[in-house]
Amino acid sequence: MAVKLYEDIISQRMKAPRFKHSKNVAKEAVRLAKKYGADVEKAELAGILHDATKETGEKEQMELIAKAGIVLTEMERESPKLWHAISGSAFVQVVLGINDQEVIDAIRYHTTGRAGMTLLDKVIFIADFISADRDYEGVDRMRKITEKNLDDAVLEGMSFTIADLAQRKITIAPDTMAGYNELAAIRARAKKS
Repeated sequence: MAVKLYEDIISQRMKAPRFKHSKNVAKEAVRLAKKYGADVEKAELAGILHDATKETGEKEQMELIAKAGIVLTEMERESPKLWHAISGSAFVQVVLGINDQEVIDAIRYHTTGRAGMTLLDKVIFIADFISADRDYEGVDRMRKITEKNLDDAVLEGMSFTIADLAQRKITIAPDTMAGYNELAAIRARAKKS
């Protein structure tokens, strides 16, 4: 996979700070893939492309989603902040011709997470949370948790997202809730053992 080719393509689609973020996520994704045993090439590719449509207009995002045959739920239609992950997964299929479902899914669920996340999904989800350019309150804690256990980091990331959205009275994606509930249940079972 020629990541450099895709870097050149997406650098034309976004402003410099977003491109820098994408490069940072790709770099962190490679590091996490090596640490936790995910496919390094796929991690780098999904990392560089995860925000490919973040700065794309809503009309073009909807066109990409339709071309990929994706049907949005009512909640997704009413949540434009989620569109870039969905349209990004459509973009890599429709425009770039990437048909690796694992890469497509890692891009689609990098914002919400989901139940049944693959190792690559988790790597991209967390790489986006803790990339070098991130400086939100709590990022150091997230980085420390990530070094110890990837699943704990994903659960922490979902907890952070849910709390933030609930505080702001914003809808919470069912995929996030399902992923959180699954990981919380796994953690509870592990504590009982």
